[in-house]
Amino acid sequence: MRLGEFNRCWKLRCPSSGIVISALLCVSAAVADVTGAQYSVAVEEYVAVPMPPGFRVESTELDGPVFADASGHTLYEWPSHKLRNGYSGETQGNPACYDEVSTVTAGLMSPYPPGILLPDLESRPSCTDLWPPVLASDDTAAIGKWTIVDRKDGTRQWAYDEQPLYTSVLDSDAGDVLGGTTRKYGGDSPANRVPVGPPPRIPPGFAVKTTTVGRLLTTDKNYSVYAFGQDTPDQSNCDAQCARTWIPVAAPALARAQGEWTIIERSPGVRQWAFRQQPLYTYVLDGRSWSLEGSDVSGWSNVYTQQAPPVPESFTVQNTLVGQVLADSRGMTIYTYVCGDDSIDQLSCDHPNDTQVYRVAMCGGGEPHKCLQNWPYVQAEAGTSSNSRAWSVMNIDPNTGHRATTEQADVLSVWAYRDRPVYTYGGDTRPGDVDGAGTGEWRAQRNGLKAFWLRDDYMGGTL
Repeated sequence: MRLGEFNRCWKLRCPSSGIVISALLCVSAAVADVTGAQYSVAVEEYVAVPMPPGFRVESTELDGPVFADASGHTLYEWPSHKLRNGYSGETQGNPACYDEVSTVTAGLMSPYPPGILLPDLESRPSCTDLWPPVLASDDTAAIGKWTIVDRKDGTRQWAYDEQPLYTSVLDSDAGDVLGGTTRKYGGDSPANRVPVGPPPRIPPGFAVKTTTVGRLLTTDKNYSVYAFGQDTPDQSNCDAQCARTWIPVAAPALARAQGEWTIIERSPGVRQWAFRQQPLYTYVLDGRSWSLEGSDVSGWSNVYTQQAPPVPESFTVQNTLVGQVLADSRGMTIYTYVCGDDSIDQLSCDHPNDTQVYRVAMCGGGEPHKCLQNWPYVQAEAGTSSNSRAWSVMNIDPNTGHRATTEQADVLSVWAYRDRPVYTYGGDTRPGDVDGAGTGEWRAQRNGLKAFWLRDDYMGGTL
């Protein structure tokens, strides 16, 4: 699989086939330093919007540009989300995250009834313990889409487009986006927190989607756009026969070049958009939104406004019957754990700081040692470190699933993605097995494990 021709690529070898997957984790020709990382990556441009004093925009590795407070901490919203038995989250102008500690289930995510005691009540945080509201002083005023809403405790809270804003206690450094993601999940997922940011700098007719491999450029109808490796910055080499399959993305007569966007003339009066000096096309055989299938054709590649950072060097890519997955050095599929409890505040339970009751119940029937057998952590070799923020190495107490203390001896040094440990599945016996994918409640939308898909569109997935 090829996702593009770029100046610098991180190559992963598929041991089962010997094929080098070079383009999954590449960066484009336009590079810029990312603070705190040991690599360069093209940073997505954005449209500058009016902001109140004390706020700024931070470029992040996985979610592109986001709004941040004066310390660089990412701002999040908690948009209303339809669940099976009602709605959770916040409607515009109505904060619902407060300092009361929820003690029982809300009954929003069937088959759970309301009123069941939640676990670890003695240490359970309130909503605002995890999601501090972004408060406004009495002398601040609204500007543009930035407004101020009143909280029931008498304080004033900043909102963007009428959605109340919060920071996450998981984010410690400027550019961290550990509290949530702009990547879309299925309809059975809890009401998740989402980073808020300025619009991408793209012409009308285009859109950007967050995927595991980068910020994918599409049309506003959500169809992928592609680049042709034989083109030059000012000329398309896709002739009339080629253009029947690869449809040039037309630039309207009134369109003008801007920043990384240019316009080439295919023939007198026929104009085509180009991004970062790559003329753009759609693929007539794409049968679904956000497809990567055109990149299977030699010479053609998907286009990204920003690539995801490189994965650990020891990891591999494996082909499966339903897509391509990230795998460990042995070729065994890597899985991520997702969890959200059925409380009114929809707190996550997928981080080592969170209660481990749900995870241990799901992976080991309540017994931690069975979890280690059924879903072993992906351990990191001694002295290993990450060159990005998306990936890190953390020490885990295998008996509890929480972070290990500094004085502990029996700890596991494990790989983590977005500050959450990753796992393999004891039931997978050979490279390419994904027998653990979707284990848990509602295909792991609420409490379970998902394969780390680098590409899942073979059978209609959405990355």
